[in-house]
Amino acid sequence: MEPTRDIETIMSQERELILAHFDPEIAWQLGQRLRDLAVSRHHAVAIEVRRFGQQLFYNALAGTAPDNAEWIRRKGNTVQRFYRSSYAIGLDLRQKNSNLSDRYGLSASDYAADGGSFPLTVAAAGVIGSLTVSGLPDREDHELVVEALCAHCGRDYRELALSKAALP
Repeated sequence: MEPTRDIETIMSQERELILAHFDPEIAWQLGQRLRDLAVSRHHAVAIEVRRFGQQLFYNALAGTAPDNAEWIRRKGNTVQRFYRSSYAIGLDLRQKNSNLSDRYGLSASDYAADGGSFPLTVAAAGVIGSLTVSGLPDREDHELVVEALCAHCGRDYRELALSKAALP
């Protein structure tokens, strides 16, 4: 895997996937779109759309466990702390041979630098929340979220997807 290429692509994803506005209806649409993708692929995932401080959508599909909700909380906390994708934070830390605890003094019981949580950025407002999934391997969690955001924003997912060559 080439983490540098993935980090660069994720930076592009974060710059490009901007919502015109956000409200509970948009949260529902994003959550439902992500759920539809997961169901169509038979993924056992849990999904959350969060405006920081407020859960607006949550769904756990068959095959998930209560632990998925904890992963969602921890990944979402990472996005809220850094305003970056939890996967990008994890890749960056791995490149530095570090972790959230050593680098930032953050507890693993409250933060996770694993793929699956992506910042919700609103034009003229900035990062206001996160879209998170838990249940697949890191990179797949991340890409499922990005695919749903691309569909919502009218963007071609193929243009923003992580490179297949970089798969671990």
